[in-house]
Amino acid sequence: MNVQAVVFDLDGVLIDSEPVWEEVRRRYVADHGGRWLPDTQRRLMGMSTEEWATYLATDLVDGPAPEEVAFEVIDRMRRRYAESVPTLPGAVAAVRRIADRYPLGLNSSSPRALIDLVLGELGVAALFRATVSTEEVDQGKPAPDGYLMVAAQLETPPAACVAVEDSSNGLRSAHAAGMRVIAVPRPRYPPEPDALALASHTADDLDALTPDLIAGTAAP
Repeated sequence: MNVQAVVFDLDGVLIDSEPVWEEVRRRYVADHGGRWLPDTQRRLMGMSTEEWATYLATDLVDGPAPEEVAFEVIDRMRRRYAESVPTLPGAVAAVRRIADRYPLGLNSSSPRALIDLVLGELGVAALFRATVSTEEVDQGKPAPDGYLMVAAQLETPPAACVAVEDSSNGLRSAHAAGMRVIAVPRPRYPPEPDALALASHTADDLDALTPDLIAGTAAP
């Protein structure tokens, strides 16, 4: 089946947001007298808002309800993005380049408010025909729910979609949905070897992401 659509992740693919999320959440935990565990950041990557807020409230801090945790952390993130969106090199050009040939979707673990803010700041919101936050599905990554919803909104079979991901949970999520996957790993948060092995291709950066590369991506 030929490729009919491309679905981008947001955090770690288009914006270098994982360090910001880690800094903001670490500060929140410290401000509330909690403790940040060695595997916390790895566990958080790909979780939905409900999942990570519950994890912080249950495992890392005492007192605030998950709803309070989510509200304050997202507000801190919104204020950071309002100052500056940490756009990755080549991100806007890659989105525009791929949009010239394929319909685009986006599946992000970020909350809807941050997705809309970032895509607007990057000037590419109109290029995406479908965007999904894991707030809007039952389970976050590595479950396939978000990718399946994007494919449905694009009216495209998952097997005809190529996902562009960076994290272990993101790669697992797209693969579980039946999509072909291109990995663009971030050196600071490299995916685990078993997750990276699920990718049909690994690109060094977004400049390598071309329509021809996508067209030649092997089906899973």
